Amino acid sequence: MTARILVVDDVLPNLKLLEARLTAEYFDVTTASNGAEALALCSRQDCDIVLLDVMMPGMDGFEVCRRLKRDPATAHIPVIMVTALDQPADRLRGLEVGADDFLTKPIDEMTLIARVRSLARLKLVLDELRARAATSVSLGMPDPLAQALAVDCSGGRILLVDDRLSSADQIITAMRGKATIDIEKDPQEALIKSVAGDYDLVIISLGLADFDALRLCSQIRSIERTRQLPILCLAEQEDRPRILRALDIGVNDFILRPTDGNELTARVRTQMRRKRYADALRDNVQASIELAVVDPLTSVHNRRYFETHLAALVAEAADRGRSLALMILDIDHFKGVNDTYGHDAGDRVLKGFTDRVRKVIRTSDLICRLGGEEFVIVMPDTSLEIAAKVAERVRGEIEKNKFSISDDGRAIEVTVSIGLAERGRDSAPDSLFRRADRALYRSKSGGRNRVSADAA
Repeated sequence: MTARILVVDDVLPNLKLLEARLTAEYFDVTTASNGAEALALCSRQDCDIVLLDVMMPGMDGFEVCRRLKRDPATAHIPVIMVTALDQPADRLRGLEVGADDFLTKPIDEMTLIARVRSLARLKLVLDELRARAATSVSLGMPDPLAQALAVDCSGGRILLVDDRLSSADQIITAMRGKATIDIEKDPQEALIKSVAGDYDLVIISLGLADFDALRLCSQIRSIERTRQLPILCLAEQEDRPRILRALDIGVNDFILRPTDGNELTARVRTQMRRKRYADALRDNVQASIELAVVDPLTSVHNRRYFETHLAALVAEAADRGRSLALMILDIDHFKGVNDTYGHDAGDRVLKGFTDRVRKVIRTSDLICRLGGEEFVIVMPDTSLEIAAKVAERVRGEIEKNKFSISDDGRAIEVTVSIGLAERGRDSAPDSLFRRADRALYRSKSGGRNRVSADAA
């Protein structure tokens, strides 16, 4: 997988060396010699990953990373900090300002390429989510990128897969009060738990005694429900080939033993922050989809959804030789409610109307608002005779009690006219709808507050 890499370093030989290494692996490389230039390039979305030197004059790498991660427009860009500093405190500081990894000079070329490829895959997923979420702004929703960045990343649930008691105890001690940890020694049971549990992260020891830990990692990545679940591996210093393989199959991060508690906490926090950022974007995309097909006032599906799904429901009924009924409902004299009592009162009637109808129909029936005071119900596996009985129950439920139209207790009587049709030999959706509409017209012209049916 290729990607656009921004290399930031004030020392020209270092800049050229990294550029040559990455270009040889067919990455598209851009360079910057200072923090301000790097921030400008990132703000234009000209890179997928940033390789950032720490020791630079003016604005150091820590400050550049901090600014990138605070800006909703650039917070999703992975940052690898590159430095000659090799103290745990320096590595921890880099992780705490939001860096995704911290590589010490001289850089191991294979580790660098493996990490860049791993983060490039992650960036591709985030870019797609961000692009989909951005469309929600046109629907009147708040900025999804700022919302995702503001998501609370505290707490969380971790599944720890480790058969060494002393190692597991160290992890629990380091994360005490920061996350809930479930321990599982059996890899197969761990796979089941990862699927069934609502975890934010899985920590897997590469040194499992009787099982290939990389196999467990690949199994987690191959299951749809856990495909996006972050994985952090515990590795020994001599595990370098397995670490590179782990990154290649989709492991998000690793930490070497002996484990530094502060570094572990920082890496866990990074993975949880990224997961919740992505989850928030996915939730926004789902909300956008629902907003496009759901009537915001009554919370039932809208006309667009009805027109999209009616043909499929009719075709399915025809293929299976099953009956299907269509019911069109029109609230009687609804314009008078708005004109006399105001649109707030009309909105209360519409909400109350849908609540009452839902109590009568089945969960398998599809109710949609066509617009204004007109609704439609599609009833699979329902004959015209049964549909007529349901329609009469709906009519009676609406008529039975008055509808509240204000907080001071005012209420008015409401009735509904209903037209019915059943799928016949002509199974065309348009024909079914027209016949139900004709039946509705007979109910309205016949005095309203009644049910009429149009047989095929």
